[in-house]
Amino acid sequence: MLDRELILSLIPHQGGMCLLDEVHDWSEERIHCRTRSHQRPDNPLRSADGLRALHLCEYGAQSMAVHGGLLARQHGDRAQPGLLVALRAVRIDCAWLHELPDALDVFGERLMAAEASWQYGFRIEHAGRLLAEGRAAVMLAPCAARIG
Repeated sequence: MLDRELILSLIPHQGGMCLLDEVHDWSEERIHCRTRSHQRPDNPLRSADGLRALHLCEYGAQSMAVHGGLLARQHGDRAQPGLLVALRAVRIDCAWLHELPDALDVFGERLMAAEASWQYGFRIEHAGRLLAEGRAAVMLAPCAARIG
């Protein structure tokens, strides 16, 4: 198990914007993270009404960033920053997150890794219940910089 301090060293999301608390397990192709950040009143994505389930896409994207950071670190390097450019086949099966009593399990699976981009599938569960799933594409920094 890897803690939040290690996660913070791997991704650009810092402070409260780092939504993941721990890496429970990971391999070359998959990652399983856990968090209770959805319960925190100071979650930066939370509005006065609470935390909307739409933000589960950000939880999935952060699992990708952590996985990329772990893979790069394994090879003695740092992951390139990336830009989330597409979400596809996203399905969300709840409206709000802040009242869920247990930790969220955030799963990412690398579907494709090229020199300039990554594609992942993600899935977020609460107490074994599927809350959200989808696919996300990230364009890595050198390529992303040419677009802007």
